[in-house]
Amino acid sequence: MTEPKTSRLMASTDPDVPSNKKRFVPLENNPEVMSSLLHQLGLSKSVGFHDVYSIDDPELLAFVPRPAYALLLVFPVSETYEKFRIQEDSGKPEYSGSGVEEEVMWFKQTIGNACGLIGLLHGASNGHVKRFIEPGSDLDQLLQQATPLEPIARADLLYESRALESAHQSAASKGDTAAPSADERVDLHYVCFVKSLDNTLWEMDGRRIGPLKRGKLDPDEDLLSAKALELGVKSFLRREEQAGGGELRFSLIALAQSFD
Repeated sequence: MTEPKTSRLMASTDPDVPSNKKRFVPLENNPEVMSSLLHQLGLSKSVGFHDVYSIDDPELLAFVPRPAYALLLVFPVSETYEKFRIQEDSGKPEYSGSGVEEEVMWFKQTIGNACGLIGLLHGASNGHVKRFIEPGSDLDQLLQQATPLEPIARADLLYESRALESAHQSAASKGDTAAPSADERVDLHYVCFVKSLDNTLWEMDGRRIGPLKRGKLDPDEDLLSAKALELGVKSFLRREEQAGGGELRFSLIALAQSFD
């Protein structure tokens, strides 16, 4: 879901990766699969992903450990979503953030069917969860190398990373359903919501022009707080419903403390 090396990041009517570029086998949106990929890269096993069975029922939300450090939303790409993406991105300057002063670390997707991987990297590389990255691990080294780079060079770093490709291949072979081929075009897409260290809610999507600021949270509000859900996931879903597409099929997992 998602470019060749290029000198500019432009809002496009078709942000997907050209068919002649590297493509991965799509990941299943399964907490065990997603956790295993990040753990293999170097995120501590003390944190992992959990299913979010409801965004409205407090009793079901209580099953998810808190705080939630990131949310990974998967949904079918719709005409409504594409129209909104084009409208919101059009006219915006290309994102050029880099360095330690960058509010959030954002990754441009240039590998086909890698939106799940990009979502995982967004979730693990922003906010307080970064303290759970094991020093010297592949993930730690990757983020150190990525930090000073602007988006195109950062995307090239991911494109050439053997550690990422190996971890992705390993995770893609797991799951409850048979994995599609790398060449298959799928209509599901991943978006990650994170909270930066300055308590801002961000929508992170490698198909977009850059990171998207969605609002301010209080220090004690995590990604599953009422305000974060209203500004993030619920706003996303409500837009689809109001466009006449009906209730959107989606699934949601949260990055939080592990049960073990």
